[in-house]
Amino acid sequence: MTKSVSPKLQANDDRRQRALAALAEKPDGVVEAIATKAEVTPAEILAILPAGAAVSVGADAFETIWTEVSGWGDVLFIVHTGDIVLEVTGSLPQGSEGHGWFNIHGDSPIGGHVRKDRCAGITFVDRMFHGRRSCSIWFMNADGAAMFKIFVRRDEARELLAEQLGSFEALAHRYAAV
Repeated sequence: MTKSVSPKLQANDDRRQRALAALAEKPDGVVEAIATKAEVTPAEILAILPAGAAVSVGADAFETIWTEVSGWGDVLFIVHTGDIVLEVTGSLPQGSEGHGWFNIHGDSPIGGHVRKDRCAGITFVDRMFHGRRSCSIWFMNADGAAMFKIFVRRDEARELLAEQLGSFEALAHRYAAV
């Protein structure tokens, strides 16, 4: 007797197989491009990264993580949509809630308003990117896409800044242990 698989489980398995194949083809590529190729979400790609490459935490850690990263000095802040990859280097200002937004203002080129209630989770990503180690924190929405990402910066030799890397590793480790 053959056991049938529900269409939903089969669809999920098909998505996973496409994601695994696309990631295997370009394991150090742009996550969004890998996801597009596989017709899955970036969150689905992050979920299949090798053990330890992605540590996910709940959205309830938003302000705690934001506040800690605001003490790291200049970071690379990226917003990646289908139409633009916006990269801004600056310190992460403290934020405050008001009028339904998480408002970020200060003496930095990074500023604006975040719909914090759309954050479904946060993922610490430590993986190779075009042949180099890359460390970032992804604030993910319920659609499986990054609202924005905060990256550990690089020095003139394109090496990760040691102090920021240490701070990233300590923070990711603290959440991995939870």
